[in-house]
Amino acid sequence: MNEAAIPDSTTAVETAVDLRREFNEVGIGEVLDELDRELIGLKPVKTRIREIAALLLIERLRKRMGLATGNPTLHMSFTGNPGTGKTTVALRIAAILHKLGFVRRGHVVSVTRDELVGQYIGHTAPKTKEVLKKAMGGVLFIDEAYYLYRPDNERDYGQEAIEILLQVMENQRDDLVVILAGYGDRMDKFFASNPGFRSRIAHHIDFPDYSDDELLSIAELMLTEQNYKFSADAEAAFVRYIALRKTQPLFSNARSIRNALDRIRLRQANRLVSDLDRVLTADDIMTLEASDVLASRVFEKGSEEK
Repeated sequence: MNEAAIPDSTTAVETAVDLRREFNEVGIGEVLDELDRELIGLKPVKTRIREIAALLLIERLRKRMGLATGNPTLHMSFTGNPGTGKTTVALRIAAILHKLGFVRRGHVVSVTRDELVGQYIGHTAPKTKEVLKKAMGGVLFIDEAYYLYRPDNERDYGQEAIEILLQVMENQRDDLVVILAGYGDRMDKFFASNPGFRSRIAHHIDFPDYSDDELLSIAELMLTEQNYKFSADAEAAFVRYIALRKTQPLFSNARSIRNALDRIRLRQANRLVSDLDRVLTADDIMTLEASDVLASRVFEKGSEEK
């Protein structure tokens, strides 16, 4: 916990607070607005983040009024498919925690099993402790956390990392927030096998898949940020692309959309450069045409696009 946010015995206890002034001064409204701008849809997630921000704001005021009886548990679980904004939300959560004084630094250290678990005896503890040292004062984001637990492998060292994490999550929760992330069904099995984690998680947030319309809006937002745009025919083609791509394996929501746009831009550039004698306008360079979209393997029967 940020020491500046905790009144000591010499600090005068406040009896009244201007809530709007407090909200504006700490700046969490700016972070919430930024989250709204960054992420299309995800209304249930955004609502939950606003609820957590409100809880922490009130907890901050309770401390200043001498009403707090203990620090809240802030460890979280993010469940959902890839590309649904979990990492982005973790960054904004860290900013909110920092502004409200619940973490010292407000940074996010994102890791997977490989950064925590060693391959031989005596290797896991120093790896895990080094990651925890880097994350202290902020948020540790563990993606696909269920891979830490492999009960079918007697020589696996993931359990050692789990035990160290559980100890730190309990004993140093005032200086570190841990977010476990991954597919919902696998996270449920992970928590069932490791009840120590479930008991330390205060907030479980599920990230839904994006709808077709939301994916199109995400694509258009990405293009606008890069000074590109769809022609009317290209937009219609991309609507078809989304519907087909979602039926294929390894679809990763916004991540797959970003990858698709990268390939479309590549095809557009090659189309333009194929005629070196033409004069290009800014609109030519900005506009993606239907042919750039329809050249995707997604439109070929039986083909898949990663």
